[in-house]
Amino acid sequence: MTLSVLDPRLIALLAALIVILAVVAWLYVRNRRSTTADMREKFGPEYDRAVLTHGSERKAEAKLADREKRVEKLNIRDLDPTEHERFSKQWQAVQSRFVDSPKGAVAEADDLVSLVMKARGYPVSDFDQRAADISVDHPRVVENYRSAHEIALRVGKDQATTEELRTAMIHYRSLFDELVQVPATVEQKEVA
Repeated sequence: MTLSVLDPRLIALLAALIVILAVVAWLYVRNRRSTTADMREKFGPEYDRAVLTHGSERKAEAKLADREKRVEKLNIRDLDPTEHERFSKQWQAVQSRFVDSPKGAVAEADDLVSLVMKARGYPVSDFDQRAADISVDHPRVVENYRSAHEIALRVGKDQATTEELRTAMIHYRSLFDELVQVPATVEQKEVA
């Protein structure tokens, strides 16, 4: 049994193969768009930053997925009520010192945020890794955290203005609030 180029069975087979390839291509493109949309939604501005840093959506998505996998392996936990109360009081003390010692308060805020992160289970040895880890669970405030940390580093060189110090405190506060946030109980979630 030989098939000629014009054999209807060969034409039908090729047509079926083309349709299958088209469906596979369509599914691939749809999945890529879905992945991109999901990553954009989850990471917000951090997604755009990753695209700029890594040069393409595909590379950025791979890096963000790696971050997610890394953070999933960490033992991140909520603060217990005692820790929550202690850290909240420490924050109030840091914030009240800002008036008399803005530079000192910013340095203390940086240290306090690191302590809260450590208590929650985030590794805190390297700032860039710390920011990457935080971006998984708190993507909306991580850029502010980077900015605040940069200002804190400039404090040591006497290069930060009072307004920049104020901005750093606001940025640290936004991350601090997210880190100490008490999760909704099951009853609260059901009502919402």
